[in-house]
Amino acid sequence: MSQAPLAITQSGAVARITLTQPEVRNAFSDAVIAAITAAFEDVGARSDVRAVVLAAEGPAFCAGADLNWMRRMADYTRGENIADAALLAAMLRTIAECPKPTIARVQGDVYAGGMGLVAACDMAVAVETAGFCLSEVRLGLIPATISPYVIRAMGTRAAQRYFLTAERFDAAEALRIGFVHAVAADAAALDATVDAWTRTLSANSPQAVRACKRLVNDVAGRAIDDALIAATVEGIADIRASEEGREGVQAFLNKRKPSWLAPAG
Repeated sequence: MSQAPLAITQSGAVARITLTQPEVRNAFSDAVIAAITAAFEDVGARSDVRAVVLAAEGPAFCAGADLNWMRRMADYTRGENIADAALLAAMLRTIAECPKPTIARVQGDVYAGGMGLVAACDMAVAVETAGFCLSEVRLGLIPATISPYVIRAMGTRAAQRYFLTAERFDAAEALRIGFVHAVAADAAALDATVDAWTRTLSANSPQAVRACKRLVNDVAGRAIDDALIAATVEGIADIRASEEGREGVQAFLNKRKPSWLAPAG
């Protein structure tokens, strides 16, 4: 097994977290969960990061739970299972609430808990040969911890099918149901898509991008009532009055680049 379960690199304003255990299909263990959580906390706090890419080495993006970890879990008490599942839930929440936009670069198969990794990211692109599967019911389990993110990504109707059947589906189907945003023909096209997205994200106001992430989470699924309308009114008023909001509008009106794109010095 690899010495480290992942690697963190940074090129310009883009940080990349790469799962580096292809020999176990980048499967989860308690150590891997802790490493992913720490990695997203790290890059999320970096002021010079505008986007985060979650990638993996080898033929599989993530195959779910590691077999040795599953063997240990088989003898857990209910209390131990709750504590263990809480760590996975905390990892997924850390990814979903990362203040920087996140992209899943899916170069291979995604199974079970790995589906939660993809769904917790803001955007996802998959190579067309990738397969997807929510396989939990085959083992007498349910995809409970990942369900808030997976259902949000693919929708209730698709989740009713794939949670219950544990069917394997391909990248074209993942695109059709909205689980991924794009499908690439090969690794080169996969990287081209990721690069295009990160360039676009890096050109946007960092403050506005963070606020938009919160906006989607705050508004999705809520009734359009007086409270929601008031919250959106306050949201636009606050961002207009912010330093970056004022700078962005002035830059547009004066036909110049905003400060977050201006060269340093």
